[in-house]
Amino acid sequence: MAGLFRWLIRATGGLILLAVAAVCAVYFLLSRSLPDYSKTLAVEGISAQVEIIRNNSNVPHIFGQADEDVFFGLGYVHAQDRLWQMVMLRRTVQGRLSEVFGARTIEIDKVLRRLDMYGLARQSVAVQDARTMAALEAYAAGINARLKEINDEALGRGAPEMFLFNTPIAPWQPADSIAIIKLMAVQLSGHLEHEVLRARTSLAVPDPARLADILPDAPGSGIAALSDYASLMDAPMGRQVASAEPSGEPLSPFKRRAFAGASNAWAAAPKRSASGGTLLANDPHLGFSAPAIWYLARMELQSGGIIGGTIPGVPAVMVGRSAKLGWGITSSYLDDQDVFMEELNAANPEEYRTPDGFKPFVTRKSIIEIKDQNPVTLTLRWSDNGPILPGSHYDLAEVTPAGHVAALNWTALNPEDTTMSAAIGLMYADSVAEALASAEQYIAPSQNLTVVDQDTIAMKLIGAMPRRDARHQTEGRMPSLGWREENRWQGLLAYSANPEFVAPVGGLLGNTNNKTVDRPFPLHVSHVWGDTQRVNRWRRLMQIRQVHTRDSFIEAQLDTVSFTARSLLPLIGAELWFTGEAAPDGTPERLRQRALVLLSEWNGEMNEHLPEPLIYAAWLRALQDRLIRDDIGPLANEFDHVNPLFIERVFRDVDGASAWCDIRQSSPVESCVDIARLALDDALVWIEERYGTALESLRWGDAHQATHDHQVLGEVPVLRYFVNIRQSTSGGDNTLLRGRTRGGQGPNPFENVHGAGYRGVYDFADPDSSVFVISTGQSGHFLSRHYDDMAQLWRRGEYIPMSLDRDLARAAAVGVTVLRPVGE
Repeated sequence: MAGLFRWLIRATGGLILLAVAAVCAVYFLLSRSLPDYSKTLAVEGISAQVEIIRNNSNVPHIFGQADEDVFFGLGYVHAQDRLWQMVMLRRTVQGRLSEVFGARTIEIDKVLRRLDMYGLARQSVAVQDARTMAALEAYAAGINARLKEINDEALGRGAPEMFLFNTPIAPWQPADSIAIIKLMAVQLSGHLEHEVLRARTSLAVPDPARLADILPDAPGSGIAALSDYASLMDAPMGRQVASAEPSGEPLSPFKRRAFAGASNAWAAAPKRSASGGTLLANDPHLGFSAPAIWYLARMELQSGGIIGGTIPGVPAVMVGRSAKLGWGITSSYLDDQDVFMEELNAANPEEYRTPDGFKPFVTRKSIIEIKDQNPVTLTLRWSDNGPILPGSHYDLAEVTPAGHVAALNWTALNPEDTTMSAAIGLMYADSVAEALASAEQYIAPSQNLTVVDQDTIAMKLIGAMPRRDARHQTEGRMPSLGWREENRWQGLLAYSANPEFVAPVGGLLGNTNNKTVDRPFPLHVSHVWGDTQRVNRWRRLMQIRQVHTRDSFIEAQLDTVSFTARSLLPLIGAELWFTGEAAPDGTPERLRQRALVLLSEWNGEMNEHLPEPLIYAAWLRALQDRLIRDDIGPLANEFDHVNPLFIERVFRDVDGASAWCDIRQSSPVESCVDIARLALDDALVWIEERYGTALESLRWGDAHQATHDHQVLGEVPVLRYFVNIRQSTSGGDNTLLRGRTRGGQGPNPFENVHGAGYRGVYDFADPDSSVFVISTGQSGHFLSRHYDDMAQLWRRGEYIPMSLDRDLARAAAVGVTVLRPVGE
């Protein structure tokens, strides 16, 4: 018996030693791809020595004797820190994810192949200006130099993920960088889904007044009522295909409309600045991921230093500043997409109807390779109006009549896209006038560019604006008939037609994705805007001060007070606050009274440590669901975020909107007070099931966790604890410190999944006092200390300095890399 026991001990010890050895071997292999930031390397493709100084936050400061050498250095550092991310972005836009991930990504690949984003990027290479081409080629050479170094020195395949998904990496090309900007347009687009949703809702809610409630226009002048969608189509609607919708896949660039871009930017002229210099604050909002999409970098060009946020794969500082200029971007919500219903020829389905009769589609074959499966061959079809999309994409089949297919026209489908040239030109601009002039080449995705120089502030919508006919059947709000001449685009508007605001008299300007202009169709910007709430809080914070400082701009960026909560709670709770004697302990009525007491004393601050934001958010979610589900059924699932304008219309009974409060299936006529009370009870039941009945001890931050998840490894057991970054956060859907919630009816509807991955504040009276931060860290390698070293700074509302001082960067450097030409 003793011998058996000894053998068991030996076997267990051996297994432990084997496990330790395996862990050590895995760690060794993975750690081989950790970059060495202190070295000298001989490379091909540069004319003279390039020096890369990384400060203590791992922000690279890149110096060279020629601009092309500096762009080479940027490509090299991007590949050092974010190679996997760059390869994934390129593979996504190429429609080649399934080669690595198998059938789970086939629907994503199919749609991207149909859009032909990568093919259009390759065509666009020829129209870039000479300076941009030089930058693109040098940048690609820098990436390829890193790939060569990885291969020559066996540096762990360049990234840990490469061991799990071992596929060859093709050399980087200029078209790859252009394609990534086009991919950003995919991620920031939302009008296609809006058009389909409006059409679907008009079929479920035929009363135009009620349609105006549930899909309200942003405040401003109204527009004439449009025909309902069903009257435009002669053929019956019905689902024609059944296929997986790709937007729910973590790897998908197709985001739901609630996440189709956002952002904040505001600027102050010298007369409204305490320091006497211009001020600019910017925080672009995108879906959270680990690592973040943003990467901080400084380049010292011959025209001067530039520092700010870059996107790995793109050789440009997209947001940031130089010594003379600062620029920021926000989503403009320009209506740059239109869906067309193309009628098929009954005698030949390879033809579609045009104003001049039937015409054959432009077609070609495309083969999608799928891991562990046979390849799939697609037939790609284009009409005059654009690529033909599958009915599964954003539920297009629901509004596509029999005998028709859906085509998409979109400014991002331009084969002569000079957006990259605009981005490069912006870095060389010395003044607001030069910046606005260079932005004329910008095509897509459309943005509001906020720009300041030493004396002037300005904001202009950049991106191509479609020219539509005033007789357009739906004004681009819903799909329209593709063969009707009045529905087709008439080209593009001149750049001078893009709204702009230069040197405003009040000395302050800004954008929170709110409605910026109220111009009649077809010179309108959009029927759909990203914000009707945050702008009210921003206006107040800007107007309560005669002059602003860098710190007051930071305070506004980090503000968590919800104008929406302050305006809606008194409205929906007006008849509920004080309803008589206290109910007995332990009853639902008592729980409701406790919740109402908490909310009545709350100032609307969405602070992570408070219980009131969670009660409020759960109440509003339950309230909207109660109001709409009996009227529109399962379509209510598409309205997965609360629309404050809808709630306000209902409780103010605007144009009879209180009709939504009556439950159709019940005999009594319910009032809005009844529905508000029932919804609060629903919310409290949900909170009790999830968090218990101790309302006073609830924390909004427990529900509002920021989810910086790795797109590929974030769902892998055990490994996800190493690669995902989770944080308790303040803010919400409608606060300036925006933390867009997941929404919907799932188990974690209030997780913070979309917000400011980059924040920057620039003071041109003292440029080196400018600050910035990103939401994770610079490295994409989860074994690096720089993988998440900025995450807690970001969560706490802290920043790092944004200095162009070379000596300051060198003083706290974590490494200095010297690239020298081969043979030198």
